[in-house]
Amino acid sequence: ANRDRFILSGGHGSMLLYSLLHFYGYGLTMDDIKQFRQYGSLTPGHPEYGHTTGVEATTGPLGAGMSMAVGMAMAEAHLAALFNKPGYPIVDHYTFALGGDGCMMEGISSEAFSLAGTLGLSKLVILYDSNKISIEGSTDLAFTENVQKRMEAFGFQTITVEDGNDLSAIGSAIEEAKADTQRPSFITIKTQIGYGCPAKQGKASAHGSPLGAENIIAMKENLGWPKPTESFYIPEEVYAHYGELSKQAGAAEAAWQELLAAYTAAYPELGEQWLAFHRDVDADALLHNEEFWSYADKPQATRNLSGIMINRLKNLMPQLMGGSADLAPSNKTQMDGEASFCKDDYSGRNIHFGVRELAMTGVTNGLALHGGIRPYAGTFFVFSDYMKPMIRLAALMKLPVTYVLTHDSIGVGEDGPTHEPIEQLAMLRAVPNLNVFRPADAKETAAGWYLAVTSKTTPTALVLTRQNLPQLSGTGRNALKGAYIVSESGQDVPDAILIASGSEVSLSIEAKVLLEKEGIHVRVVSMPCMELFEKQSDDYKEHVLPRSVRARVAVEAASGFGWGAYVGIDGATVTMPGFGASGPAGMLFKNFGFTAEHVVETVKKVTAEV
Repeated sequence: ANRDRFILSGGHGSMLLYSLLHFYGYGLTMDDIKQFRQYGSLTPGHPEYGHTTGVEATTGPLGAGMSMAVGMAMAEAHLAALFNKPGYPIVDHYTFALGGDGCMMEGISSEAFSLAGTLGLSKLVILYDSNKISIEGSTDLAFTENVQKRMEAFGFQTITVEDGNDLSAIGSAIEEAKADTQRPSFITIKTQIGYGCPAKQGKASAHGSPLGAENIIAMKENLGWPKPTESFYIPEEVYAHYGELSKQAGAAEAAWQELLAAYTAAYPELGEQWLAFHRDVDADALLHNEEFWSYADKPQATRNLSGIMINRLKNLMPQLMGGSADLAPSNKTQMDGEASFCKDDYSGRNIHFGVRELAMTGVTNGLALHGGIRPYAGTFFVFSDYMKPMIRLAALMKLPVTYVLTHDSIGVGEDGPTHEPIEQLAMLRAVPNLNVFRPADAKETAAGWYLAVTSKTTPTALVLTRQNLPQLSGTGRNALKGAYIVSESGQDVPDAILIASGSEVSLSIEAKVLLEKEGIHVRVVSMPCMELFEKQSDDYKEHVLPRSVRARVAVEAASGFGWGAYVGIDGATVTMPGFGASGPAGMLFKNFGFTAEHVVETVKKVTAEV
């Protein structure tokens, strides 16, 4: 748990990492090395967390690893502030990230480095492989800025190594970085791409294509490598060298384990808390915790209800930590009575990410990857557009991060179409291994948070309203099945089924009452989470949505994309046909057809046609 973290942010250089894991005995055999980038191998084209032992993070998109490194450094600082005692530095490690020109060009790295400098994360060390070559040629084509000056402006110590082959100089630079206890460090290491290959050295062709058999032999001869014509030949002295280094590292780990044992004996309460930070929440106890599930029977916005849940959870989960992209008062993500995580107090649990949605989401990935932290991040739902790439990586890495996404529809109102999410629900629902949960009231909001904090391998997006919603009598923990009958038709086989999520569930119940007066018996199904519903048994899905009932209407104040799977070719949707508009929320809902009367008309039309 106290190991130095190393992230290869330039993930396309994955064979560097695989070679080291092979030499250090991490389970990668020479046969695995020979299967580089082949289907099912342990050596995929970019490193994949959870797939290959020793890989700290999945780093495909350039710059992503940099943001995750910042998150890991934040986790180290937070846990050190909470647990370290004089003579017992049980959390005392560095986070290293290696990247190149592409990582420096991507905007996510600037967002993350700006935050890291503000926070003074002195145990973060960035290694910049500066070879001034990209796929298209010289970086001068599109990248001429003074990177060091930029990093200085962010608050980093900057160090330059002129010769990337001078291992002593690199080692000295790392020690200099460690000596600065006030600032993160940025080490520029000047290199030549394709070094050692006479025909390719310093050329863009060394980046994007194989060297070729003849050039590989020429490179080996140029570097004085033994048996240059023999593929995959490694002298035994190399293995012996790494074996010795591995023994030294093993001794360091054993010493830390002894330190932790002594610490636990000296501070038993903190020792128990350390274990609590590193284990899952008791899902069964939370499921039966009546205080967690209780609510005030009055109209409330689900964003407000989410804020209540966060403040209930903070006492049950000491490892819960998170914040918002400068929107905590609107997102309701603040933990009351808790300090802010800042340069002067790393023990704080409230994180101020600033207006940096992309980096925020990458940072929460790093917090989760480090261990000991259960992170969440919040912003307006429409800005999930900025978060999407890092949400995708969280889903790919199976990280149970929680996203608090408020102001979920045209209910945003006066801010207009730039701030009114329309297609974002469909976008996130299309991400594999992501639970997208849009609750209708307090009980469903509690279910959403229960799902989020008990998940072990799936991130959760909580999609929440700005406007108040009524508390509904038929909702409850059945929401954890993804969809359930919230209001029955009164007969064995309903004439039609209304399916809705979030704010449109109560609207559908209103429409049901009107339809009953006309002799049309309708079942209302709340579907807060399509992903959970798809995991239920065929019998349960048939019980909720019997195939014999073809008159179905989905109601959701967003794009209708994706609802066809549930309404079928005979059904219809009351959804958004385009973007929203600026105006009072009530007026927008009426103008775009989200009224009980329009839902009634739609159900009657579908029922008549079926």
